[in-house]
Amino acid sequence: MIHYSMIRHRMFRHSMFLGFLILFSTAAWSSVFVRWTESGLPLAGDLGISDLVVSSDRASSSFVKAAHNQGYRVYAEVPLQQADSAAENAAANGLAGLVLDVADSDRAATDSKLERLRPAYPKLRFLELNPNGKRPQMRGTLVVKRNSVLEVSSPTAQPWIDTNLALIKVQQRSRPGQSPLYSVSWNGSGLGEQPQTITPADYSLAVAEACAFHADLVLEPEKQVQKALGERDPQAAAFWKQVRSYIDFCAHAGEAGLEAAANVAVMVDDLDPTDEVMNLFARHNIPFKVLLPTDLKTEDVEHFDIVVVIAKPDQAIVERIKDLAAHGKTIVVVDAHGALPWHDHESVRVNEHTVAYAVGSGKVLELSEPVIDPETFAQDIRRVLGKQNALMSLWNGLTTVAVPYRERGGKLKMLELINYAAEQLRVQVQIKGSFSGIRYESPEHKCCTTLSPSRHDGFTEFVIPDLTIAGRVYLESDQRTDSKVSGGSR
Repeated sequence: MIHYSMIRHRMFRHSMFLGFLILFSTAAWSSVFVRWTESGLPLAGDLGISDLVVSSDRASSSFVKAAHNQGYRVYAEVPLQQADSAAENAAANGLAGLVLDVADSDRAATDSKLERLRPAYPKLRFLELNPNGKRPQMRGTLVVKRNSVLEVSSPTAQPWIDTNLALIKVQQRSRPGQSPLYSVSWNGSGLGEQPQTITPADYSLAVAEACAFHADLVLEPEKQVQKALGERDPQAAAFWKQVRSYIDFCAHAGEAGLEAAANVAVMVDDLDPTDEVMNLFARHNIPFKVLLPTDLKTEDVEHFDIVVVIAKPDQAIVERIKDLAAHGKTIVVVDAHGALPWHDHESVRVNEHTVAYAVGSGKVLELSEPVIDPETFAQDIRRVLGKQNALMSLWNGLTTVAVPYRERGGKLKMLELINYAAEQLRVQVQIKGSFSGIRYESPEHKCCTTLSPSRHDGFTEFVIPDLTIAGRVYLESDQRTDSKVSGGSR
């Protein structure tokens, strides 16, 4: 039975927004798939989702036909090892495609298998699922991974945000040009967590996050919710209506052709979404892009003001670091040892573990140890970035994560915001560039409310009066100025 009494009334004074993105919508850049495990199935029009994910043993021709009659496209979820036989069955039974559970260690095998399967079954979609998404939420305890051990802080510490932004950025780097697809576990994923009642706000926050970060989500409602929806229970319909009110907001998700802006690059050896450095960058609203060492050799890094090198650099990377610094970049090298080519430049000891080297018009900050405290490290990077190079700053937004988006030509055009507290906030925003028009929309305020900007020193400030879970800001450039800003593509 659904515990409706647990739903806090103040969360739902207005319709909750977030959307189950409708696949193939011309404006949507994200999709939501629903993983269904119960026998009863509501109409797709009632659920608001057209893409159904089921286990392979349920994907029979009779079930697929019944689901089609209800308005669904059906995908079977299978391990990578079963992909060949599952593809044959999927084609025979009329499925839309397969959702493959892929471990990071199986990446090479996945590429090889998909190279064979996609041309053999051109009518099927093959989607790679990362099942390790976090339940998006604000918690009163802080969890830090140190030396592979999870440590939990006092509940009186600053609220901790569980966000999937780092996971999404890692997936965007590992699969360029492919929308990341992930799923979340509702209960039991956090250290010391007790099972909690899942409310419409929880489902809405999960969908809103994927939408704002331009990723796809496999959402699995709890069994009792599925059962009640399948039985057409009126209370369940009212429960789900709170989530449905977000469909249009995400299905008409802003302007097409935009990419995430970033002026900080993080170069790593391994694409590990649990890396707390990247997680803290996300929580501190430092727009970043994930790079591998090969990227630093080949990619245009002119849009980045800071490059954080966590990987172990080879000689070619070391020379590239020196060259980037000589041309005005700030390079932060973590856990550096041995003789390095910038050691013959003027140096200043910053603290016990950090030495700054002046190299050309830039500098190299060399740390002699790994990042022990990711929270302090993220704050230090923001200070090094400086006010003039910050793409954005938020005030009264400790529970809010924002991502700026830009045209491929370089101008900021949009800002997506997610408030993990799911309670109304008044947030002040400062964004780099001169903008004459600021338009705001949310599920509670359809497009668009005009906000009053103030412009000074190359920045534009405005106040969002009531951010509940998600909001989207459209930025209209001042035609009298060039509003191009730094910000590498995602």
